[in-house]
Formats: sequence, structure tokens, C-alpha cells
Amino acid sequence: MTAERPRTPPHQPRDPANLQGPDRPDPSGGAPDVLPAPGEEQHISLALANSALALPGLRLDRLATPADAEHWLLAHGLTPAPAGLQEMCAAQVRSLREHLRSLFASHTSAQPAHPAALAAVNDALTRVPTARLLQWDERKGPYRATPHPTTAMVDHALAAVAADAADLLTGPDAPRLAACASSPCVRFLLRQGRRQWCSTRCGDRARAARAYARRSAPQNP
Repeated sequence: MTAERPRTPPHQPRDPANLQGPDRPDPSGGAPDVLPAPGEEQHISLALANSALALPGLRLDRLATPADAEHWLLAHGLTPAPAGLQEMCAAQVRSLREHLRSLFASHTSAQPAHPAALAAVNDALTRVPTARLLQWDERKGPYRATPHPTTAMVDHALAAVAADAADLLTGPDAPRLAACASSPCVRFLLRQGRRQWCSTRCGDRARAARAYARRSAPQNP
């Protein structure tokens, strides 16, 4: 049995082309808005893997500080309330992100997975109970529920992300997982048809680069 994945609330960020620079904050005080890559709204593990961005004129880490990490977890429905996240817990979230990126990179390049990345995901999956345990209410009597104590919020969040990653890599969406084909972008996506870019911005940049390469290529006499 795997941990139940919370549903990611829908969000409609602005087109990154409208940003006025890499440090423009969004209205909530967080990082600049960037449209989710295809698949992020279905797979929270893909959203976590893409929470560090590298685009021309835009480099950011949505988990850079404990406050950033807590904002990200709350925005994606992985924690029920602010909990005053500390650096140790934020570092755990960033660490799982890097292990997920390693697994996704291995999958998209048809290479063996790094043992440490597999171990990290399995550790997150097994660190918290996933079965509904027997509880007792003084008025209503016995009932079953999955414990979610405040002290274990991050563990539960990481378990949900790890479960989603395992489902993504072993499920029907696995063949569609791809790395964005527009350098220097480092995001992953689920391919839609022949599209291999995470955004219109990356697609336009890749097409412009190909057109420039064709114009610059030496002509045969």
C-alpha cells in the first residue's frame, strides 16, 4: 500500500514572457510565476523536481529557504497549515528533489538508476505509516484514520511525493516522461504528441536556435 497523494489545487500562473526580470515577486510574496510544465498538475513529484528553474534571465529555487519550502508545500496541498518549517526539514525536501531529478534523468536517458536515489525514495515511502490505524474517540468509539501529527508533516509530505514518483515511473505516463529539449532549461515534462518543450517560451527558443544554426551553416558550393 502506498501513501495517499493529496490533490494539487489548480493554479493559473502568468506567462513567464510577461515577467520583468528574474527577481520579480508574485503577489503572494513568493518566487516569480512560471507556467507549470505539462504533467506537473497530475504528478506532484514532477512539480517538486521542477521547483528549481534555469532559464535565460530567470534562475530561481522555490525551496531556497525554509519559508520558501513551506510556501511550496502549502501551495501544493502537502501540508494542512503553516508549521514554522526549519532548515533541517527544508533540506530534506530539497534532498528528495535532487534524488527525484536523478531518477527522472536516468529514466529519460535509459540509464540505470543511482542506488542512492532509489534508497531515498523508498526511505520516504516507508518512514511514515500508510495504513489507516485504529483510533478511539471517547464519544464515538473506535474508528480508523491515518495519523498526521504536526511533528511529522514533512515526512507525510515526502511520502506522498515519493509515492507519486513511484507511480509515475511505473505507470502509463512513464513513456511520456522527458527532459525539456531546450537548453539551458532543466525541467522535466510529460510529452504531449511530439512536443518536447516544457513551455511555449522554451519551444520558441529552440526553434530560433535551429533557424540560426541553419542560417549560419556553411553553404556547399
